[in-house]
Amino acid sequence: MGGTDGIVEVADPTDPLLRDYRHLTDAAARRADHPVVIVEGVVALRRVLGAGVPLRSVALTPTRARELGPEVTVAAPGTPVLVAERSVLAGVTGFDVHRGVLAAIDRPPPRPAVDVLAAARASGAVAVAEGLSDHENVGAVFRNAAGLGLGAVLLDDRCAEPLYRRSVRVSLGWAAVLPHARLGPLPDGLVTVRDAGFRTLALTTSAAAVPVGRAGPVGLFDGPVALLVGAEGPGLAPGTVSACDAEVTVPMAAGADSFNVATALAVVGAFLGEWRRG
Repeated sequence: MGGTDGIVEVADPTDPLLRDYRHLTDAAARRADHPVVIVEGVVALRRVLGAGVPLRSVALTPTRARELGPEVTVAAPGTPVLVAERSVLAGVTGFDVHRGVLAAIDRPPPRPAVDVLAAARASGAVAVAEGLSDHENVGAVFRNAAGLGLGAVLLDDRCAEPLYRRSVRVSLGWAAVLPHARLGPLPDGLVTVRDAGFRTLALTTSAAAVPVGRAGPVGLFDGPVALLVGAEGPGLAPGTVSACDAEVTVPMAAGADSFNVATALAVVGAFLGEWRRG
């Protein structure tokens, strides 16, 4: 191996420098107590660099190293930049790293939901997710929440791990940047949300729900709001819906039954933002 300015060429998949990237498809890598968070892809890497998240290391293919190596050494001085062929990275991670970009960061300590909600009040809105077992849906919720200007994402105890590699990748790095916390089981966790001063709005397909275009005029978008979304298929649990302050729905074409959870959040969040901008 060899290198300059923190850039190190690695040809051996067993090299200890690559230990953070081993077996990323294993169940252990999806656990909430796994000490290392993996960031995958160019946009996600730039997101964490721009947010000043400390990096343990970056692993790049030679092509990506020529593009991103100098950028990493400037933005995060002292970060080891490990350069390896795709075949080497595949032998380490257990999958084809076709994007050619991985980074490792230390898992941040969990934050209490009350603290995250208090800090997010200034944004005027947060997302609350219930029972999202799919990592890609969790990542998409984070990406849309960030794009809509929501201040945080709160997850119940059944949601998939937001800092798993796939969630972070789909979120384009936002899952590693946007504040989040676990609420515990719902609907009990809604007490914490309401005590923090947020109106709780359940996104449902119920005929009794307020159409999103009317939510602003009838006052549902006034003050801080929490937009609740549920899993694909079942949606929010009936007990959670009944514990919310109101239901909001996105009218759909005849024959359609629902939107993807992240899409529903994006639509309602867009109406919310437009209403507040006047």
